[in-house]
Amino acid sequence: GVRGDDLRVSVDGEALRISGVRMAPEPTEMQRLHQMEIATGPFERRLRIPIGFQREGVTAQLADGFLTVTLPKRVPVSSLAA
Repeated sequence: GVRGDDLRVSVDGEALRISGVRMAPEPTEMQRLHQMEIATGPFERRLRIPIGFQREGVTAQLADGFLTVTLPKRVPVSSLAA
């Protein structure tokens, strides 16, 4: 229920931040809703990422209602010297 233009993904240190705004759905003939994490309005989730990753390589894609965030692994310095 969130449009791509209303969604932001950013990295702050070791935290992945997902924020946005969920607009009120258009009226439908829906009779019941089993579960909804958020109602309408702004939201934010912060996830601490405990492993090293390349912050400049983080990508996010929203397709068919699913947000996919890719965090590329950081290459250990010892691997670069070999």
